[in-house]
Amino acid sequence: MATPSAVPRSAAGPSRPVPTRRTTELVLVVGAVLIAVYGYVEVGVNLDGQVPADAAEYGAALGVLALAAHGVVRWRARYADPLLLPIAVLLNGIGLVVIYRLDRATPGRAGAASTQLLWSALGVALFIAVVLLVRDHRRLQRYAYIGALLALVLLVLPIFFPPVYGSRIWIVIGPLSFQPGEFAKILLAVFFAAYLAVHRDALALTGRRVWRLQLPPGRVLGPVLLIWAAFVGVLVLETDLGTSLLFFGLFVVMLYVATARTGWIAIGLGLAAVGAVAVGWLSPHVHSRVTDWLDPLGSIAAGRGANQIAQSLFAFAWGGELGTGLGNGHSVLIGFAAKSDFILATIGEELGLTGLVAVFLLYAVLVSRGFRTGIALRDPFGRLLAIGLAAIVGLQVFVVAGGVLALIPLTGMTMPFIAQGGSSVVTNWIIVALLVRMSDTARQPAPEEVR
Repeated sequence: MATPSAVPRSAAGPSRPVPTRRTTELVLVVGAVLIAVYGYVEVGVNLDGQVPADAAEYGAALGVLALAAHGVVRWRARYADPLLLPIAVLLNGIGLVVIYRLDRATPGRAGAASTQLLWSALGVALFIAVVLLVRDHRRLQRYAYIGALLALVLLVLPIFFPPVYGSRIWIVIGPLSFQPGEFAKILLAVFFAAYLAVHRDALALTGRRVWRLQLPPGRVLGPVLLIWAAFVGVLVLETDLGTSLLFFGLFVVMLYVATARTGWIAIGLGLAAVGAVAVGWLSPHVHSRVTDWLDPLGSIAAGRGANQIAQSLFAFAWGGELGTGLGNGHSVLIGFAAKSDFILATIGEELGLTGLVAVFLLYAVLVSRGFRTGIALRDPFGRLLAIGLAAIVGLQVFVVAGGVLALIPLTGMTMPFIAQGGSSVVTNWIIVALLVRMSDTARQPAPEEVR
């Protein structure tokens, strides 16, 4: 008698269907919208003693965007990860609420929340376009080198425009401005994934051994190092330390995933430290940020008042465990960056340590689901691309949060989905769309075996 394990799968009865989890996604999306609307209402109640007059319009706008994105996923990516879209909606909604709260504290610079909602609508539109048009992520591999060249052009363009807050990372045309480096990071991730997928065996198995490290041949590693050096060189000229660290971290993470050699992490961290020290001493703009990081309260002792880092730390301390409540904080004292990278200070003050940890957990789940998608994919390019895109979000959160919390020097990057910045929110919606498309491919059931 044959044991159960010996029975062919075709003879053991029909296979269990793979759940699509679209209803779960719908419930989570609706919940995310309701949480954001509740936060919007709380701001109005705490500031004015009544519900904002436009609360219904805000909820309807966010709800329409979220349900439209869900409808497209239900239609064209039925097996996609059910957590990716709800987390993106919730983070985007939290950002809109906090920006609106800061608008109320800065009457002369109000309107940022409305503008951010328009950028969010554009981001959702591009999310829908990517889910509809990118039916097979492997086709992106054909355009890897063209994408790398386009990314380099995007990074060079801001050099010809005047600096904004000490960095040349913006293109300003009249009332419009955008940060091309945000879009370049996706193109660079595609290039790294395509190149490393083709040459991963040569990188991991061939080359010379130096001490305990197996160094790959120069003809294999040389082109990708050249591309990386060109990108970092341009970013150093623009005094954009944050994006430089992001690209460097992305390169090291994807190289490690491709080769499975931990030595690359050690080399990457060492080179990053050397580069950061060099830029910190050579660039006055970056040097001032390093000085503030080493002594956040030094400006107070010198009689110049609290700088941004000090005000941020005061906001976190004042928030305590549960926060002061939306609308009851004073983080607007931070100044011009309160709605961008220092928006975390408002969250820490008004939602407390509990709210801040909840936000970090949302990012952690988003990144982990991206990693899980990469592990589940069978093609090397898709595996590297999914992990690389998730790593972009994770690295950006680490760099921004570390700077605001005075754990590392401030870099001036934007918090994904939450901080004010049209280029950032649009780019992150594209990243989520690509992860949704790839997770659908990874979770699709295998075709029935033909008898």
